Amino acid sequence: MMRGRFITLEGGEGVGKSTQIHAVAAALTAQGIETVATREPGGSKGAEAIRTLLMEGSDDRWDARSEALLFAAARADHVARTIRPALARGAWVLCDRFVDSSRAYQGGGGGLTDADILTLHRVGSEGLLPDRTFLLTVSPAEAVRRLIARGGSDRMGSKPADYQARLGARFIEMAEAEPGRWRIIDADAPTEQVTVAILSGLAEWL
Repeated sequence: MMRGRFITLEGGEGVGKSTQIHAVAAALTAQGIETVATREPGGSKGAEAIRTLLMEGSDDRWDARSEALLFAAARADHVARTIRPALARGAWVLCDRFVDSSRAYQGGGGGLTDADILTLHRVGSEGLLPDRTFLLTVSPAEAVRRLIARGGSDRMGSKPADYQARLGARFIEMAEAEPGRWRIIDADAPTEQVTVAILSGLAEWL
């Protein structure tokens, strides 16, 4: 059986990743493709337990190094128990965040080196990378509007403005450095238009 496809959606807070994961999953399922929609941190029993540690509490509950270790541990369980088995049976995996979020949040935002984060990823998840990554971008005003509409931010979304600025810059830097894997999508557009753009970015495999 052919290995499935591993697709990730990345971006800052309020860009609409969860909405798009569900919309794209529905579109792929309608085409007869087995689709697994998942998220990070989370996506497996062990990873969901670690998610609670990471996403709740005050902004300073963990420093960047502690966060990176916890995310790497959650990701290792997620990859081993959910992602790799799905890919092995030919399913497509759609994931809301993956290692690139660690590279942006704990790297660009928290100051860890990319090499350190990728070393943790090689140890924990055997270096698995997505086949395609979509970076969803929105204007700051639209991000704030969406966060208010959904009832506020979690611990990661509550980090200060300078952190969020470094985060956004790091995402763009990664996308531009690896254009073969990344696609940048303007998520200020209507939801249906964003979904069409993502599906267009997958057309070569459909």
